[in-house]
Formats: sequence, structure tokens, C-alpha cells
Amino acid sequence: MAIEGLALISGAPPERLGMGPPSGTAPEGNQPYGPPSAPVETRRLDRVTVLYLNRHGGDYAIAPHRINYRANLQALAEAGARRILGVHSVGGIAADAVPGAVVIPHDLIDYTHSRETSFAHDGAGKSAFVEFANPFDAEMRRGLVAAAEGTDCLVRGVYGVMQGPRLETAAEIDRLEQDGCTLVGMTLMPEAVLARELGIPYVSLSLVTNYAAGRNREGETRGIIEQHAVWLDTGLMRARELLVRWLASPIAHPR
Repeated sequence: MAIEGLALISGAPPERLGMGPPSGTAPEGNQPYGPPSAPVETRRLDRVTVLYLNRHGGDYAIAPHRINYRANLQALAEAGARRILGVHSVGGIAADAVPGAVVIPHDLIDYTHSRETSFAHDGAGKSAFVEFANPFDAEMRRGLVAAAEGTDCLVRGVYGVMQGPRLETAAEIDRLEQDGCTLVGMTLMPEAVLARELGIPYVSLSLVTNYAAGRNREGETRGIIEQHAVWLDTGLMRARELLVRWLASPIAHPR
């Protein structure tokens, strides 16, 4: 049983987040949207038992625009998830969103298209509408922000969600910045809104693994993909440190 029903969704192998080996997998159960990207596993993060799902499947087999987000969220719900934390690697647009930074976004802008974005169906009536002015759970964000006190973690950010799988042009990043985005990635939506439809609190922990297109600082000559490879483990290590602090704090376990 997962403590407090906490589930983590990430694209990186769980071992790189410092998680222990799986102690079990959730039964497949009813899968009206097809199979999830990978089995829902029970793992340990420090001393806490969590549910874990790799959104890309093994070795990044599933591209962002091809992920079956509905199947993933449904599988977590059936496995007993009561809170979900999504770990995302992103590009940094804002000046302080440099590679290696960890960000707790407070908002998002969705630029994706052609994805299955809702569990709602024809005839659902008013139940098809959900409040989404604040896409991330306030209580979970407060806990993470408190755990980040005294660190260099950024506690605000606007995540611009792009379709992928190609990376953005420099002009597109300029447009995102004009729109108010400080980060850019590909996997936050519809993950976040599907959790909202299911009534499961959701928050993102975004790891800056590269400068966004056209935003390299002076002296940085590596491309985005090479930067990502260099900085991902740093981001995952810092994310794990923050998560361990959060899980150890009383605010992480609301009544």
C-alpha cells in the first residue's frame, strides 16, 4: 500500500531518481483506454512507499505526443493514487531557469493539439467541465515550497506545453516568452487536467535540463539534446533531495 497514496510519474528510470527496486506491480484491472505506458509499480523513495509510472515506457519508447495519458492516469487511479507528482524535464526560457535548476511551476499554457485531453464523453453534460484556473494543487505546492526553503529551487514558473516531438524554433520560444512562459516542455498536458477530472491532486516538479532554443548563454555551444544528457542526472538528484525533504515534513501528510 502506498503511503498517502502518493504516485510519481516521470520519464526517467526510477533508479535515476534514487528509488529502490519494485516490490510489486498493480493489477491491470479495467483498462477502458488501453494499456498504460508501463506497469504501475510500488517502489521506495527514501523510507516512503510510492506508486511509480514511467510515462514514456522503457528507454523513452513513447514520444510525448503519442503517450496514452488517459490510460496512464486511469491506471494510477485504479492502483490507489490519491496524489500525483509529475516529474518533467524542461527547457529554461527565463533568465534564472538555467540548466540544473529545479522549478515548482504555478501555472501553465497549453499549446498542444490532437491529443486525447479529457475523460468526458458525449452526453456527459455539466460533469464535462472542470475548474482549471489554478492547475496545480495548492496544498501540495505549499508543501514543496516549504521543503524548498533555503535551497535555490525556483518556486514559481509558467510551463508552456508544446506538441513535440520536434524541439522548438527560436522564434517560437520568443513567442512563448511574450505569452508569459518561463519554461517549455512537452508532457505536462493533458496529464495535469486528466488528474483534475479524476479529482486527484496534482503538482509538477520541473527539472531544467537545457536552455530553450535560441537562449544559450555566452560560452554554451552544446545543442539542446547534448545539454539534456549532461544535466538530467543533476536535476534528478536535486529533485530527489527536495522530495525527501518534502516527504519527511508534516505538511506532506495532510489529514
